[in-house]
Amino acid sequence: MDTMDQSPNERPQGSPAPALSHAEIRTIILGVLLAMFLAALDQTIIATALPTIGRELGDLEHLPWIVTVYLLTSTAVTPLYGKFSDSYGRRVTMLIGIVIFIAGSIACALAPTMFVLILARALQGVGGGGLIALAQTIIADIVAPRERGRYQVYFASVFMTSSLLGPVLGGFFAEHLHWSVIFWINIPLGFIALFIAFHSLKKLPRHDRPHRLDLLGAALLVAATVALLLGLSWGGIRFPWASLPVLGLFAASLGLWGLFAIRMRMAPEPLIPPGVLHNPVVRMAVLSACFGMGTYIGLTIYLPVYFEAVRGLSASHSGLSLIPLMAGTVVGATMSGRTMAKVKHYKRLPIAGLLVAMATTGLLAAYGQSLSIVSVEIVLAIISVGLGTVLPVTMVSTQNAVAPHQMGTATGTANFFRSLGGAFIVAIFGAIVIGGSGLSGAASFEALGAAAAQSGVDLGHVFSYVFMAALVGFGLSLAFLLAMEERPLRGSAVKAAEAAIAD
Repeated sequence: MDTMDQSPNERPQGSPAPALSHAEIRTIILGVLLAMFLAALDQTIIATALPTIGRELGDLEHLPWIVTVYLLTSTAVTPLYGKFSDSYGRRVTMLIGIVIFIAGSIACALAPTMFVLILARALQGVGGGGLIALAQTIIADIVAPRERGRYQVYFASVFMTSSLLGPVLGGFFAEHLHWSVIFWINIPLGFIALFIAFHSLKKLPRHDRPHRLDLLGAALLVAATVALLLGLSWGGIRFPWASLPVLGLFAASLGLWGLFAIRMRMAPEPLIPPGVLHNPVVRMAVLSACFGMGTYIGLTIYLPVYFEAVRGLSASHSGLSLIPLMAGTVVGATMSGRTMAKVKHYKRLPIAGLLVAMATTGLLAAYGQSLSIVSVEIVLAIISVGLGTVLPVTMVSTQNAVAPHQMGTATGTANFFRSLGGAFIVAIFGAIVIGGSGLSGAASFEALGAAAAQSGVDLGHVFSYVFMAALVGFGLSLAFLLAMEERPLRGSAVKAAEAAIAD
C-alpha cells in the first residue's frame, strides 16, 4: 500500500469510509472552496492591472503572455492532477497544488522583469491548474451522487465572486498600492487553504491505487495542448490564421495528439484510461459541457467589446454590464442541483434551459443593435440561467458513471476539455470579430474594444454573427446532452461505486 498520503489520523486506503458529520463535511468544503477561489481569482484579478504592470516593467509588447502562459500551463496539467490524485490520494495532491501555487505567487510578486514574471506565472498555473478539478473530485468523494448537484452551486458562486471581485481588486491594488499586491494576497489565503486542507482532508475516503504515472503520455498531452492553445491564442491576433507559425502549431498539435492516442492504447497504465473516454455518459457529458461552457467563456470575453464598441459604454460600465451574465449561472446551477436530488429525469431542466438560452441568443443575433441596454441585460440573465442548469448535470453525471478510483481522472478530463472548449470558441469569436472588422492590428482581446472605438468601425453587424455562433455552440451542447444516457443517481457512494464498477 502506498503511504505517501498517510498520517496517524488518516484513514488507511481500502478501509471502510467513516460517516462524516455535517460539520466535518462543511469544513472540508470550506477548504476546497478556498483552494478553488485562489485559482479562479488569479484568472480575473490580473486583467485590470496589466497596463500598470507593463508600464512599470517597461515591456508592453509581451504583456499578453502574462495571461496566455497561465492559461497554457493550468489547462495542460489538469488531467495530470486527476490521475495523480487517483494514484496517491486527493489530500497529498491538493497540498502539492497549493504549495506550488503559493511558490508561483511569491515568484510573481518578486519578479523584476517581464520575462521572470511570465516564467513565474507559468509556475503559478502549474499549481492552480488542478485546484478546481480537485475540489470537484473531493466533493464527489464525500457527497452521494444524488445529493451532489446541490453542492455545485458553491462552485458557481466561487466563479461568480472571483469574476466580479477580481477586476475590482486588481484595479484598486495596481492604482493605489502596487501591482505585486495582487500576488501577495495569495500568500495568506494560500496558507489558510493549506492549513484547512492538511487537517480536514485526513478523513476523506480513499479510493486511490498505487500506479505508475505515464510520464511519456503526460509529456505528449502537455505538448499537444500547449501547441493547440498557442495556435488559438496567436491566430488572427499576432499572426494571420493562414500564416506558417499558426498552421505549423496546429500541425504539430495534431501530430502530438495522434501520438498521445497511440500511447493511450499501448501504455500499460495510460494517463487517461481509454475506458473513461469510451464511457458513453462521460463522453457525451464532457462534450456538452465543452460547448456550453466554452460558449459562455467566449461571451464573457467579447461582450465587453460589444458594450464598448457597439453600445458606447465605458470600460467600467461594460464590466458592470456583465454582472447579469455572471450571476445567472449561480441561479441556474442552484435550481438544477436541487432538482437533481428530487427527480428521476434530471435532464429535463437543463434541456429546457438550453432551449431558452438558444432562443434568447437568437434574439440578440436578430435585434442586438436595437434592443435597449436594459433589455440586453435581461436577455443575458436569461441566457446564463439557462446555461447554469447544464453545469451540475454534466459534472455529476460524469462522476456518477465512473468507478471511485477513476473519479479524479474523469473530473480532471472534464475540466480539461471545458478549458479547451473555451479557448476554441474564443478563437472562433475572435476570428469573426477581426475578420469582419479588419482590426487585425489589435495586440490582445482587451485592445479590440479600444481599437474599434478609435477607428469608428461599426461592429453591430459583426456581433450579429458572433451571437449566431454562440447559438450554434449552445445547440451543440444541447445535442450532446440529449445523446447522454440518463443513468439513475445513486443515493450513496457505495452503490454508485458498485454500479460504476459493474458498468
